[in-house]
Amino acid sequence: MSAGTTVPASVAPPQVKAAAGTAFGILASISFCHLLNDMMQSLIPAVYPLLKTSYHLDFSQIGLITLTMQLTASLLQPLIGLYNDYRVMPYSLPLGMGFTLAGLLMLARAPRFGMILLSVALIGMGSAVFHPESSRVARLASGGQHGLAQSLFQVGGNAGSSLGPLLAAFVVLPFGQRSLGWFATAALAAILVLTGVAHWHQNRRSGEKRVEARHAERTLNLSPRRVAVALSVLVALIFSKFFYLVSLNSFYIFYLMNKFHMPVRTAQLYLFIFLGSVAAGTIVGGPVGDRIGRKYVIWWSILGVLPFTLMLPHANLFWTGVLTVIIGLVLSSAFSAILVYAQELLPGKIGMVSGLFFGLAFGTAGIGAAFLGKLADSTSISLVYQICAFLPAIGLLTAFLPNIEPARARRKST
Repeated sequence: MSAGTTVPASVAPPQVKAAAGTAFGILASISFCHLLNDMMQSLIPAVYPLLKTSYHLDFSQIGLITLTMQLTASLLQPLIGLYNDYRVMPYSLPLGMGFTLAGLLMLARAPRFGMILLSVALIGMGSAVFHPESSRVARLASGGQHGLAQSLFQVGGNAGSSLGPLLAAFVVLPFGQRSLGWFATAALAAILVLTGVAHWHQNRRSGEKRVEARHAERTLNLSPRRVAVALSVLVALIFSKFFYLVSLNSFYIFYLMNKFHMPVRTAQLYLFIFLGSVAAGTIVGGPVGDRIGRKYVIWWSILGVLPFTLMLPHANLFWTGVLTVIIGLVLSSAFSAILVYAQELLPGKIGMVSGLFFGLAFGTAGIGAAFLGKLADSTSISLVYQICAFLPAIGLLTAFLPNIEPARARRKST
């Protein structure tokens, strides 16, 4: 083929097509693996009633299980992301999924509480490797539509999280704890897909360095102090979002059983509906942020959910279901916008930023689960939801975020 020949789009190799625009095949692949990863993770809180009965656990021990899994992920993710900023390791993706595979197999046959903690720690390590590197792949495959790419990536994870309670209700509860081992096939499938993604990423490494070098040159002319303030605000918003979400992820089943005398399986279906609304809402935040600005999405998502969280503790069963769906839809649109906003604040540090904010999400959830579990033991589940209802008010801090989208638009026009 001569140097002047144009390659038709229909026959161009994946690398050529990806360079010209958004690589939707790669985004679909990592979103699918995110679904499998978070589905396996969400099985853990979904089987808490089974573990509580089998091992005679109290709410504090339930919270400790979540704390162990989430802290393992949160402490490692920023370090892994920072390391990968300097030395990209595409094949760490299938390797990390191997930790999840081992953790699931161990949890299926855990003889005592200590082994449960070790098992969920391995699952947390798998997520620590998966999230920052796959978020990097999403940005590389975005074709410039960073919010859309992150939303597509995130929706896979949230869809997977919503499947966990459903699978727990119809697979794990009828067949027992050992049936958790059956889900190792999902980890194996993810390893195969991620090996292909890693091969694509390996072939794009030189192009990635050029893209990130260009992003690093596009400074926003913000002082280090303003960047630090903005990052602190984003951390506070992550805290409010995930501390509230953990109250639903970890204790919603018990709340329904306690307040409305609902059987376990029915309560798990309610949790599935809530997590499904979270998955549906996730897809909105990224592309809307690309179009109108991420700060507006953050305003609406965090502060806009406050009236509904305040009503939830006082609602009957019907309105409890309706309100949790609204809360899931609105609150879930924030994370993609927050993550991409942070990446824009620190260009060239994609792995570190992704690892830091995914780590904060998991760490906040873990600390929240332990704290709220202790609070529920000493008071009541209902009081937990009355206190957490005020967390979205932290969204008022969004006013301190700089308007970086107008600055970027002015820079492009000059």
